Amino acid sequence: MASYTDLEIPENGKLAANITYFARALRAAGIPVGAGRLIDAIRAVEAVGFSERRDFFWTLHACFVSRPEQRAVFNQVFRLFWRDPQFLEHMMALLRPTLRGSNPPPKKKDAERRAAEALLDGANREVPPSEDKGEEVEFDAVLSFSTSEKLKQQDFEQMSAQELANARRAIAEIALPIKPIASRRSQAAIRGPLPDWRATLRTSMRTGGDIQMIKRRKRKQHYPNLVALCDISGSMSGYSRMLLHFLHAASNARGAGWAKVHSFTFGTRLTNITRHLQNRDIDAALAAAGHQAQDWEGGTRIGESLHSFNRDWSRRTLGQGAVVLLITDGLDRDDATLLAREAERLRLSCRRLIWLNPLLRWEGFAPKAAGVKALLPHVDSFIASHNIASIEALAKILSTAGNSGEKARLMRDA
Repeated sequence: MASYTDLEIPENGKLAANITYFARALRAAGIPVGAGRLIDAIRAVEAVGFSERRDFFWTLHACFVSRPEQRAVFNQVFRLFWRDPQFLEHMMALLRPTLRGSNPPPKKKDAERRAAEALLDGANREVPPSEDKGEEVEFDAVLSFSTSEKLKQQDFEQMSAQELANARRAIAEIALPIKPIASRRSQAAIRGPLPDWRATLRTSMRTGGDIQMIKRRKRKQHYPNLVALCDISGSMSGYSRMLLHFLHAASNARGAGWAKVHSFTFGTRLTNITRHLQNRDIDAALAAAGHQAQDWEGGTRIGESLHSFNRDWSRRTLGQGAVVLLITDGLDRDDATLLAREAERLRLSCRRLIWLNPLLRWEGFAPKAAGVKALLPHVDSFIASHNIASIEALAKILSTAGNSGEKARLMRDA
């Protein structure tokens, strides 16, 4: 919670403008603040007064915060914007990479970095150029790609810190639409395609056995579960962090169509992080998931991890036509026979198995590794997962039943 000290009111202060800038910082930090809330906040401060910091804090808190997970972000932005006179230097220190020494770095709060990035949005962090100007070079940008298009095609491991932040925001907006599945059960419908003879005869008893109208029924529909198995080993760490942002957005998306999103990580062991990713605060969700998964950037045991999932979780999560996303590079240390057997069992338990592999970013990729050879025959679709465009392609794969991605080509090369 933010501390409270006495406020010094300037003679010619611009309180309404400062509250507007504060609302913009909250919106950049992830809190949905619209014009209506901003007007209400200015009117509320005018009514309550501006004499004590505690009253000022809770007045803005009541106007801008509507969910419990937004409190941490609001507290950090309020502390940096209204209290610290050197908040810019403080935020620059937060965004600057820390050096690893003998003492562990101080633990930062979940929303601290996000608040710093929001308040520094648009600030010039580069070293100012010298007065000695060299020869000016002009570039013709007529045929160049737009910034967003370049970002979509850029590899996650080659992005800067600012590009990664933009990529995370773009990934959070990607939707995975899924069509409902027709069930074997049926329900009454006025214009249904199936005749309901039992209801028709029951209704005819009211008119002495005369059938005046044939009752109809239609198939019930339900949405499947989405199950994600994400590799967090050393060779996948740069990509798995970005894909976990995507899974967090899918877990908290409303109206996406999925019945439920189940998320698991594996390296040397399987970890269920479904409950953590349901937290709407992305920083708190990933921090809790990373705390529970103790095998980050370790070895890879895909076969043993799939065996644990098939034994402990498949019956709970793969019912009613679930779709499974297997996110791994296929570089396994286990026996290829075990991996092939568990992959086959996983494929038979779900409706569709989609393999996302960042190694497909190489044009000359071929299924030469033993783990890739063991997995490839048992997946329905095989696509890349190294940039934003590949994640957007996943939506097309889900909407097209017969789209196998790169599997057909790689099976011919195997």
